Amino acid sequence: MEKLRVAVLFGGTSSERDVSIASGSQVVKALRAAGHDVIAVDTATGVLGPAQEQQLLTAGVAPAPPEESALEALSGGGANLLQSGELNSVDVVFLALHGGSGENGTLQALLDLTGLPYIGSGVLGSAVAMDKDIAKRLMLVSGVPTPRWLMAPADPNAVGEEIGWPAIVKPNKQGSTVGLTIVREPAGLQPAIELAYKHDDEVIIEEFIPGRELTVPILGDEPLPVGEIIVEREIFDYETKYQPGMAQEIFPADLTGAQVVEVQRLALATHRALKLGGYSRIDFRMAQDGRFWCLEANTLPGMTAASLFPKGAAAAGMTFPQVVDRICRLAIEEHQRRRRV
Repeated sequence: MEKLRVAVLFGGTSSERDVSIASGSQVVKALRAAGHDVIAVDTATGVLGPAQEQQLLTAGVAPAPPEESALEALSGGGANLLQSGELNSVDVVFLALHGGSGENGTLQALLDLTGLPYIGSGVLGSAVAMDKDIAKRLMLVSGVPTPRWLMAPADPNAVGEEIGWPAIVKPNKQGSTVGLTIVREPAGLQPAIELAYKHDDEVIIEEFIPGRELTVPILGDEPLPVGEIIVEREIFDYETKYQPGMAQEIFPADLTGAQVVEVQRLALATHRALKLGGYSRIDFRMAQDGRFWCLEANTLPGMTAASLFPKGAAAAGMTFPQVVDRICRLAIEEHQRRRRV
């Protein structure tokens, strides 16, 4: 296989910075293990030298997202990143970013302008999947069940009548359950909305579906084995996701053959409806009556040691270096296809 020169972009200034750094660390190691040349880049500060890389890429994920003040204190040395001569020489850009401009289509648009191939979804798919309200509308018209929802501000009576209690309140364009609250009664609605507004300018109020937490990784246009996340808590929250031992993740999930076929069908339908590309991870709840409800689509799923996508790929017989190599080559193929159009 042809050796590639890959720039891995991670970090940044979103509330998911720590998770992104952890993903970037694993991706850098895996790409080097696959025999590729790798440039490590923190989009908040710029291209990393060996000492900076060693220091940053050995950090773990804290139990809570970084404070806003800590994010604001970053130097912003990555502002002219795309003008870097080092980036212009790469074969592909691997985005290990989560949340913010790295996942919502903004960086994807800039990379399109530079002509650099990059992994994952394009501008449209990235923007649509990040906006939960728009994504859920597309799911419905594509025949994919998704929990009922309202956008804030909303009257507690309307929430009770249209959604019911408990309800999930969360930022409309945020990941890793940052700013999420389970609201059990009308009195808790406004404080939860105010918390969510600290992380986004739009807030979504969603029906809570009790049941099993499932996830379907997609690589290329093929679903990988379905996984199940078993947690002590009602939701797979930030701490549970990224702290070792907080959740049990089972691949493949204990489902019947018919259930696997159905949830994979819905996952692929979601991936296509939102115009996602390269790879994604589609999350579901399986209700007590056996119905599947799509919660959201992740265009740049986590690549940490505890992340679900690598575990799903492992269940399909792929090593992590093979996974990241495949993702890079899919990106180059897609870039070449677009240039021919």
